[in-house]
Amino acid sequence: MSLVSRHLEANGIPTVVIGSARDIVEECGVARFVFNDFPLGNPFGKPDDADMQRATLGFALDLLETARLPRTTVQTPFRWSEDESWREVYARIDPDRIEALRREGDARRAQQAAVKGLGAG
Repeated sequence: MSLVSRHLEANGIPTVVIGSARDIVEECGVARFVFNDFPLGNPFGKPDDADMQRATLGFALDLLETARLPRTTVQTPFRWSEDESWREVYARIDPDRIEALRREGDARRAQQAAVKGLGAG
């Protein structure tokens, strides 16, 4: 998404990226970035929290209007939870599940390859 944003900006279309992977997005050098310090996949906020999601959109629209320098980042004041322990367990794989997850991934890749094969004919 960051590279698409840069392409659009280079062609005169202003953009704002909203995301959770600050290091990656800033390294890509987007013009405007609203950072939510949340688990990946939740850039606008918590599921079903419409107020937080609207406020995040508001930050983005404000940034679009007010940013005067390239590569401007704004961090929202939101927290995923009062207890920050989610950071310790987010995306952690239980060692007892590694083999099962590996088999599931292999099966999914085989299925995707089969579907692609059907489209080639």
